[in-house]
Amino acid sequence: MAQEVPEFLSQNPRAAAWVEALRGDGETDKHWRHRREFLLRNAGDLAPAAAAEKEEEEEAAAGSGARRRRLQQLVSFSMAWANHVFLGCRYPQKVMDKILSMAEGIKVTDAPIHTTRDELVAKKG
Repeated sequence: MAQEVPEFLSQNPRAAAWVEALRGDGETDKHWRHRREFLLRNAGDLAPAAAAEKEEEEEAAAGSGARRRRLQQLVSFSMAWANHVFLGCRYPQKVMDKILSMAEGIKVTDAPIHTTRDELVAKKG
């Protein structure tokens, strides 16, 4: 999907504007490219359709509390995944299982390799 993301966004300006609004101020282009793919793969009905009708928008607004919570959760999962991949952060196993399953199929070829504390301790012993 990585190659298809720019094409998809060029054909869907509403989705492009929606996902771009989720970018962090200090987020590098490399991190954003992969996190954007994570968001788009998992957005489901949270992302605006290419040609959403006014009625659909009103229905979405009516359930905005639940939608807002789902969006916050999706953004949180995307950030946790990006932090894990690019910064080496670890989270409780349940969270790790969730974010890794959500990211299945996303190819990150230029991620740094991190040594964990446990690996460092094992080398000394």
